[in-house]
Amino acid sequence: MAPSTAATLQEKIIDVPDFPKPGIVFKDITPILLDPESMRIMVDQFAESIDLPIDKIAAVESRGFLIAAPLAHQLETGLVLIRKKGKLPRQTIQQSYGLEYGEDIIEVQEGDLESGDRVMIVDDVLATGGTAHAAELVCKTAGAEVVGFRFLMNLKFLNGEQKLTAPIQALIDYYD
Repeated sequence: MAPSTAATLQEKIIDVPDFPKPGIVFKDITPILLDPESMRIMVDQFAESIDLPIDKIAAVESRGFLIAAPLAHQLETGLVLIRKKGKLPRQTIQQSYGLEYGEDIIEVQEGDLESGDRVMIVDDVLATGGTAHAAELVCKTAGAEVVGFRFLMNLKFLNGEQKLTAPIQALIDYYD
């Protein structure tokens, strides 16, 4: 992405110290979502970054939905929701993953992904990589081929990329 475009989006992101707990700096993307021009820039940049054929976009709950829905519309592709356990109404395929204190489970509905689907996983941020890795595994378990990841932000200092096997690209990289 052009540096000026990345800088435009990065300027909108607000750091919120000690949220959701002390020591964490939350990256609030709400100002991008509030500004139609910034939202257009973000979605256009995501669309331009996907330069290979895909069948579906898989969006990770919940901020990933906000990026992936308009992106899927623009690319004229299907949208698959990856949600926390118990949020999807039909039979699901599950994948557990570790958290700092415990474990969580994400799910995708059976039949939303088909064998051989080429899938791009989209989320707002890559941090430690646990959720993204679980999303990759649940898509593969459903029979899909994960061809890549797209993130608005990559917190590179947390090394989340190391957990992922598919190529990643982020619109904004944070090094500290």
